[in-house]
Amino acid sequence: MRFTSIFLAALLAGVSGAALAADAEPKLPTSPKQWRAAALRDVEAGYRVTLANHAGAHDPHNPAFLTNLRAAKAHGAALAAQVSDGSGYIAALLGFSNRIHDGHAGVYPSFDAAAVRPAQWPGFVAAWRGDLFVYASEDGAAREGERIVSCDGKPARTLLEQNVFAFLGRIKEDGQWWSQTRNLFIDTGNPFVARPKRCVFELDGRQVERSLAWREAPKSLAPLLRESVAGDALPVGLSEPRKNLFWVAMPTFQPSDEERAAYRAIYEQVRSQRARFLGADAVVVDLRRNQGGSSDWSQQFAKALWGDAELKRRDDARNAGVEVWYRASPGNIAYYQRTREDDLARGETASAQWWAEREAAMRKALAAKSPYAIRKDEEEATEAAPQPAPAPFTRPVYVIVPGNCASACLDAIDYFKLFPNTKLVGAPSSADSTYMEVRIEPLPGGLGRVVVPTKLYVNRPRGNGEFYRPDIPVTSLRWTTATFLEVVERDLAGK
Repeated sequence: MRFTSIFLAALLAGVSGAALAADAEPKLPTSPKQWRAAALRDVEAGYRVTLANHAGAHDPHNPAFLTNLRAAKAHGAALAAQVSDGSGYIAALLGFSNRIHDGHAGVYPSFDAAAVRPAQWPGFVAAWRGDLFVYASEDGAAREGERIVSCDGKPARTLLEQNVFAFLGRIKEDGQWWSQTRNLFIDTGNPFVARPKRCVFELDGRQVERSLAWREAPKSLAPLLRESVAGDALPVGLSEPRKNLFWVAMPTFQPSDEERAAYRAIYEQVRSQRARFLGADAVVVDLRRNQGGSSDWSQQFAKALWGDAELKRRDDARNAGVEVWYRASPGNIAYYQRTREDDLARGETASAQWWAEREAAMRKALAAKSPYAIRKDEEEATEAAPQPAPAPFTRPVYVIVPGNCASACLDAIDYFKLFPNTKLVGAPSSADSTYMEVRIEPLPGGLGRVVVPTKLYVNRPRGNGEFYRPDIPVTSLRWTTATFLEVVERDLAGK
């Protein structure tokens, strides 16, 4: 059982505002001096908490980590020294976080960005499909499908590098271009970037230059931003859009109680109706909107589909030699204890035992003044009794991958790609560092929260920063369920 929780993405396009939802909105500074002091304080605090708890701080396999962390602190402090308002505060934190070069770490605001400055847009949303395009537009600001050639004399790539990737995302991961491009034409008041004024658009070989008319973003923008990355959302569940083609929607691995029940219903249906799945034309696993959580949900599905013993055999072979190192710090231990208690309260006894074992190992390491508790694998201490091997499942499996697939979403692909009948469809994924299992700690000032990964993988087959490329790329602007159904049917017909 592997748990690889992913933090909630920072400031998604600046519209919903809060990077990490707070229980109550904190009291905000009221002067430039106070905002500047808060930014300097929270960059420093984020650095200290990260240094004291991050799984990479003592990692002998990554000697550059501390160098990156110190550089991030210096960069964040330099930005913070220029802050005069809430938008600058947010930008300083994002600048610090970006320079750590770890998508599972950083400091993010606890308050809604709209509380300091409502987001503005020029009337259209951009999307990356191997190039920069207009995804959707209102009031004739642009035309859907137009390629955005340049803005203010800067090519699209340069604009993204300067205005987006300097603060959000990881530029070397192809999937991040798909997931972060939506932020390009959202102005949250970042004082360290210049928003575009005039852009050149191209459609059907004809170019036109237009001035951008920036205005306050409407409520209709938030769903457009989500859809531009991963299309429409289906609830957790198993459906049959046509006879013998099964569609398994997995939009989250951080499920609610209702979604947990839906996942268990999927497993039961796959196991109880195995003969139908063995004769299926295909099974489609839909990961759109999925940004991680617990890898247990995809693991249990893979067991149901391919068989418990077969998945274990292949997974054990893949992970031979893998070690998991847990950073033994008081803060991390307290988090494991709280999570164990929460799982017990929900009746999740297996996962509670998982947390308990690691909590005990970390306490022992801390007492011995060792920075890590080291385990050989992630398996539960006691395994279920062996089950009879079911008939092999060899029918085609298509896995829809969005550009923001990371953390436990990548673990799902790791499981599915153990089997040769699996094809990836859609976009390149994002990537992970080897640092996982995050927790979130509020900073003393109440304005920010630091995200801390508590464990690291050693000898993990999927390397640091390694992402998946699709077997069947889908560059359609609209990532609808109908679009992917057509892609799957076309590939099946080609067989």
